Amino acid sequence: MHIVTVEGVPYDWLNQLQEIHAHVFDGANLLLEKLESKEGLICLLAVEKEDIIGFKLGFRHPDGVFYSWLGGVHEKKRGQEIASQLMRKQHEHLQTLGFKKVRTYGRNERKAMLITNLKHGFDIVSTFVDTKDRHKIVFEKLLD
Repeated sequence: MHIVTVEGVPYDWLNQLQEIHAHVFDGANLLLEKLESKEGLICLLAVEKEDIIGFKLGFRHPDGVFYSWLGGVHEKKRGQEIASQLMRKQHEHLQTLGFKKVRTYGRNERKAMLITNLKHGFDIVSTFVDTKDRHKIVFEKLLD
């Protein structure tokens, strides 16, 4: 497995990215227009034998903090530290770009991701209820 980092929309990988997104997020579509609208989009793709088995997407938030937006690993590849590898690689890349802080949101239903965030040095800084009436946990981490 290796990790491919793409700044901007990963057009060469788009179909596979949309397929794994649908797999991870219960059939939800990842629209090209949505990707193209994210300023400073950075995509990390865990690739095995030319197939995406995991991904991590994020972009520059208007307040200058990097927002780690979406990510996941194919269910057959979970438990192999792929999400952790993607997160470490993302944070290393963000540091080279001069980011000082990364933020992400979590939901109580996705406990594995909450635990991964805590293991990697994120702090819980607040909570809120989104427009779909879901409780969200806000995590932030200072990049060293």
